[in-house]
Amino acid sequence: MLAWAQPQAPTSGPQAVVRQALQAAAPGLKIDSITAAPLPGFQQVIAGGRMVYVRDDGRYMFDGRLVGLSAPARDLSRPAWNAYRRAQLAAIPAADRIIYAPAKPRYRVTVFTDVTCGFCRELHRHMAEINQLGIEVDYLAWPREGLLTTAGRPTPVATEMADVWCADDRKAAFEAALMRATPPPARSCANPVRREYEAGSRMGANGTPTIIADDGRELGGYLSPESLLQAVRKEAGETVPAKASPGH
Repeated sequence: MLAWAQPQAPTSGPQAVVRQALQAAAPGLKIDSITAAPLPGFQQVIAGGRMVYVRDDGRYMFDGRLVGLSAPARDLSRPAWNAYRRAQLAAIPAADRIIYAPAKPRYRVTVFTDVTCGFCRELHRHMAEINQLGIEVDYLAWPREGLLTTAGRPTPVATEMADVWCADDRKAAFEAALMRATPPPARSCANPVRREYEAGSRMGANGTPTIIADDGRELGGYLSPESLLQAVRKEAGETVPAKASPGH
């Protein structure tokens, strides 16, 4: 099982300068990664589900995608984000996921989900069709209300999702909760809801469903089965046939 290994923070050099500058500007900020940026003189920082670029002397920062304009123009931020997401996902074992897979999957996506989310419900209604298209779906918990209320108690949805993940039959409990049929019985166990929520937040999830391809690219939110197939085929480098125009 792979993990995103955070090397020991350097005590000198640009990375140390940038770390000190960020911690001075935002005390308590959890910095996940600092690496040399594709832009000379800058460091690429992943923190709090965002990627920013900080000048080596720690004096200036900008937030957003870094785009290389030499032909062909390309997003220089994407490779680092993809690698980071891949490593984060690789650290989550199959036993902590709720997996819907065809007999011989050709593609796999990871979906951060919430059992109270309408678009998550709509996505799941098409699961049989998605699987028939050769796509495996791995669900991870991402309660939209967060983990704790302002009073410091578990949020209702975080509690419900913990009950789902603690159920003897996770799939049955998940489907009943997602379709708002019956809430899962209250259960207590060492469940992965907190870890999955925090991992999703580090990867930039800010709503559900958030769909991530196997190569670490974020595909967006709700997609129809056919749109999902086109997205994963594109990310896999396959030729995606153009949709026929009306009347053809």
